Amino acid sequence: MQNHLTTKGKKKVSGMQTEIRDAYTGETWVYTKEVKDHFFHPRNLLMLNEGEEYPADGKGFVGSPACGDMMKVWIKVDPKTERIKECKWQTFGCGSAIAATSVMSVMVSENEGMTLAEAMGIRPQHIQERLGGLPTRKIHCSVLGDKALRMAINDYFKNTNQHTRIVVEGAKVIDKVLHITNKDIEEAVLEGADTLEKVQKKTKVGTGDPTCIPEVEQLLRFYTEKYYG
Repeated sequence: MQNHLTTKGKKKVSGMQTEIRDAYTGETWVYTKEVKDHFFHPRNLLMLNEGEEYPADGKGFVGSPACGDMMKVWIKVDPKTERIKECKWQTFGCGSAIAATSVMSVMVSENEGMTLAEAMGIRPQHIQERLGGLPTRKIHCSVLGDKALRMAINDYFKNTNQHTRIVVEGAKVIDKVLHITNKDIEEAVLEGADTLEKVQKKTKVGTGDPTCIPEVEQLLRFYTEKYYG
């Protein structure tokens, strides 16, 4: 987990926020004190050589190191109460991804732990609220953690022969020529696309099947309202 963010020359924006600069690109983002705390002091993090040895009841993995965003989540579950006793994780994502997953691991394991049903209901907006918000261009970083968590819970159900409880997250194909789904459009909105043109630039949706544009616009409005209010 390489840290290329720097607080050198940081500028205090308000009593609760600080501007942090990427040492490589020079790009700046405004982070809350909660984000900075979980980035610089991540909770429940497993080192690279610890993951394979951790005695997890369920494991989840999403993303790819090749594209720069990867998340692994391990959970321990009390079989009697179905509460999450421990939630460990690893990521190769950015500072926002680290902070988002750190706080998520705290959310599901604090106060005797969430039940599996409660943890299945965690969504990016819940993580963002706990962090006091994320920069718009970094909201997508809170998505990987909750996806990996749901995969870990499904893995627990599989390992305990509770196959009927496994939740399959389906996707609807919107552009039938390019096979672009509603999940692709949701990801584009989370990455900052707030107009049809920006969604198309990221996904190419509608360029192969123009008849899907009205549905794309409807999804754009839905996801924009869902994540940005």
